[in-house]
Amino acid sequence: MNNDYLQRYDMNVSPSLAQSKRQIDRYNLDVDAQAVLVASRLMAAGARLGHAAEIHFSRFGLSTGRYRLLADLEDHEGELLPSQLAEHLSVTRATVTGLIDILERDGLVSRRASSADGRQKAVSLTEKGAKKLQEMAHEHFTRLEAMVSLLTLEERGVFLDLLGRITQGISALTDE
Repeated sequence: MNNDYLQRYDMNVSPSLAQSKRQIDRYNLDVDAQAVLVASRLMAAGARLGHAAEIHFSRFGLSTGRYRLLADLEDHEGELLPSQLAEHLSVTRATVTGLIDILERDGLVSRRASSADGRQKAVSLTEKGAKKLQEMAHEHFTRLEAMVSLLTLEERGVFLDLLGRITQGISALTDE
């Protein structure tokens, strides 16, 4: 992403406190403008982060979803059922099936009878998949560290706490 794009993105997506107040006043709402601003900016940052993550993972021939699936397999001894992957990644079975199909085509995972229950098909991390994760690890984790390098250790701790609390409130957008 170039700086021009980021500046336009910030100006067009992230409202100011004054803009939030004007919108709230326009609709005669009893809502905290600063809370609205924080939520709006968080959503904008999430969109930017999602876009940046796709660019980052494309360097390795992956998408965010495919990376997360490979990493989840690695974290679970290299084998999981598709239903377990869907649950861990918080996506549908159909989404997991699509991810598996692409990763299997690329030789990074394979489907085989489950070692726990031979009647079920499990997804396994192949040697090529494990090697892919190992080869990208240094650059991947170095870039993640650099992304938060402007925060002190204490600030990162506070941020993790705040992010956890905000994550608990996400259901306010989706609950009916």
